[in-house]
Amino acid sequence: MIYDLSTTLAYGITFGILIMTIMYTLVRYIYSKEIFYISYFIMQAFSLLFIISYSKMFDISHFIEQIAILGASLFSIVFAVSFYEGKFFPKISNYKELIINTILFNIVVLTAFYHYMLFEYLPYTIIYAILFISIVFNLRQGFKPTVIYVVGWSLLCFVLFVMDFKTLYIQKGYMDLVLLAFAIEAILFTLSVGYKYNNLQIQSNSYEDMLLQQSRLAKSGEMIGNITHQFRQPLNNLSYILINIKKRFENKKLDEVYLDKKINQASIQLDFLSKTIDDFKDFYAPSKQKEIFSVKEAIDSCLTILSADFKKHNITLEFVFNTNENIKIYGVKNELSQVILALLSNANDALTSVENPHIKIEVTSSDAEVIIKIQDNAGGIKEKNIEKVFEPYFSTKESGSGIGLYLVKLIVEDSFEGRIKLENKKEGVAFTLFFEKSFD
Repeated sequence: MIYDLSTTLAYGITFGILIMTIMYTLVRYIYSKEIFYISYFIMQAFSLLFIISYSKMFDISHFIEQIAILGASLFSIVFAVSFYEGKFFPKISNYKELIINTILFNIVVLTAFYHYMLFEYLPYTIIYAILFISIVFNLRQGFKPTVIYVVGWSLLCFVLFVMDFKTLYIQKGYMDLVLLAFAIEAILFTLSVGYKYNNLQIQSNSYEDMLLQQSRLAKSGEMIGNITHQFRQPLNNLSYILINIKKRFENKKLDEVYLDKKINQASIQLDFLSKTIDDFKDFYAPSKQKEIFSVKEAIDSCLTILSADFKKHNITLEFVFNTNENIKIYGVKNELSQVILALLSNANDALTSVENPHIKIEVTSSDAEVIIKIQDNAGGIKEKNIEKVFEPYFSTKESGSGIGLYLVKLIVEDSFEGRIKLENKKEGVAFTLFFEKSFD
């Protein structure tokens, strides 16, 4: 069959639109793993095969065309169901609701029937009908991605119905309306899925924030034990100071020099307790605005919290600064503390059965970066697990949640726009963090 230039151009544009939506949904699926992307990708692949066969520009049998429309129809159902929001079956508790929902369902059927009569392509009609049901049976929910899709098609069908557009189209001898359907579908799909993707991103960020808080809370019981241990010794010291003052007073030997000495000793213990409370409070406080802060202060707050646990397990800690101790980075201070604490806690757990356990924290810098390396002598990670340790819910510990290192990577890369590197060394494992240096 020989077509004029305008018809050939129209088919070419349609092929191009389909190829673009196919590539777009494939890329989206690779990054999101959402089923509605892959189902739409397969449906549009079948649709491309259909329209190529339908155009008669290529020698493709009618049987292939039927297989293509069948495949597109089946995957259109999968897409519509996975994209669907709300309840499939409305709750009916009285005759009034039954009548209303019956009327609404008939409206869906009639509009879907007109949609098919107008464009004569079943897969898109199936999607339109199922998503229309999503809207009419869940009127109070306000699902914007679905509303965009359904309202767009409904307005178009209404305008074309009022104008008796199909009759005019046939009389004028224009190209098939099915070509117009493919173009409109691509536009509406892109708008609605784009909105849906933004919603998924917001949900994902909220979920990750929730995971971060859960991780903090999960550690809180363990940290409270550490804080209790930290408090015991200073409180004992304060008790001894008060006893000594009392004895001196009872023996009438309490002079001003001795009293000042004991007051200074008590002040040191109280300062220690106050700092411990501040470190604990700052670590568990919700994230604040980003600022330029001291790397040493963020690490010190973790060491204050963990020092009792290290002492309990006889872990020697080496904290080395091979650069200016006042070096700073930009971000949320307690988020860096969360990262350091997670890595040190992992090392602490791994060292429980190791002879002469040791952890080294080394801070260095280049012209542009601050580099923090945390290394232990716990024997390292099995090579088969190296690539998995940053995945959510992967853990080699029986009681592990598998979100600690996932959150570490998330914070370093997303919040600080930094990098994290994991290596097995001779004696153990080394985590190296890279952050952009701040100059204030």
